[in-house]
Amino acid sequence: MVFTLYSLIEAALLGVNAVAILNEQRFLSKLTGGGGGQQGYPGATGYVDDMQNAGGVKQQLLTLIRSVRTVMRIPLIAFNIIAIIFLILFG
Repeated sequence: MVFTLYSLIEAALLGVNAVAILNEQRFLSKLTGGGGGQQGYPGATGYVDDMQNAGGVKQQLLTLIRSVRTVMRIPLIAFNIIAIIFLILFG
């Protein structure tokens, strides 16, 4: 198997797709300790409060997952279409 730049990009796309389809109630609530999906998003209360409530690695990972789900939802559609077209054309 040839390890190319396209395979790296495709692997990253699949990883972002996996993060984007996570269900808030089923997966993320288990990581937050059952606190529910209505927790505050970063930037909602101000910079100083966000820095004080930054939490550990687990909280930062949850913030990253929520951010990816929010920001990358529309661009992922375009990236997936482009990847599908490349796979159809070039195998």
